[in-house]
Amino acid sequence: MPTRTQRELQTINAMISLFCQKHHFVSDGELCGECKTLLQYAQKRLDKCPFQNIKPTCGKCSIHCYNKEMKERVKEVMSYAGPRMIWVHPVMAIQHLIDNFRSSRLNSSRIQSSTKSHSK
Repeated sequence: MPTRTQRELQTINAMISLFCQKHHFVSDGELCGECKTLLQYAQKRLDKCPFQNIKPTCGKCSIHCYNKEMKERVKEVMSYAGPRMIWVHPVMAIQHLIDNFRSSRLNSSRIQSSTKSHSK
C-alpha cells in the first residue's frame, strides 16, 4: 500500500496528466515541458514536506510551500482535473477525499487540544 506522500504524488501526477492532455494536446502518457516542470516542482515540494506521511492534503496544510506562480498553476490544474478525477481515476479520487476528510479531523483535534492546553 502506498504511503500518504506517495498517494499525494500519484494524485497530482494524474491531475496534471489529465489537464495537459486536454489543454496542451499531448499524446496519452506524455506531458508538455510546462506540465513536466510543474510535476517536478510538486515532487520536490512533497519530498521536502516536514509532515511526510502524516501530512494533510495540500489544501488543508498549515504550511503553504508553493511559490505564487506554481500555486496558481496548480490551482488551475486542480480546478479542471479535480471534478473529472472521479470518472478517470475513481479509486484515487475517493482516497483523496478520505485523506482530505482525515486532514480536517486531525486539524480539528490539534486545534482543540491546543486550545485546551492554553486555557489551563
